Amino acid sequence: MLSFAADENFNIHIVNGVLRRLPTADIARVQDAGLEGSDDPVVLEWAATEGRVLLTHDVNTLAAFAYERIANGLPMPGLFEVSLTVPIKVAIEDILLLAECSFESEWEGR
Repeated sequence: MLSFAADENFNIHIVNGVLRRLPTADIARVQDAGLEGSDDPVVLEWAATEGRVLLTHDVNTLAAFAYERIANGLPMPGLFEVSLTVPIKVAIEDILLLAECSFESEWEGR
């Protein structure tokens, strides 16, 4: 099962919904790791060190930093951008599908 990291502004209702449906889901929030207010590269480094696919709503800047990590040969377990326009129920279902049906390193560099 994939391990996830939810960035600071990721919708807590989505995180809670995933955990309600799959209590064994491994989702760590940036706030719980003491990284609240950290810059995107710091968050990406933490997620990579922990082997976690990062969940974010930040479609403007985070992807550029992720691609930069990949270009520099740094580990990048994956980044899932969840649009704010996606209904919460759909986001929960999609994350559950990814968690249960993906291989651990399947999203490396993506």
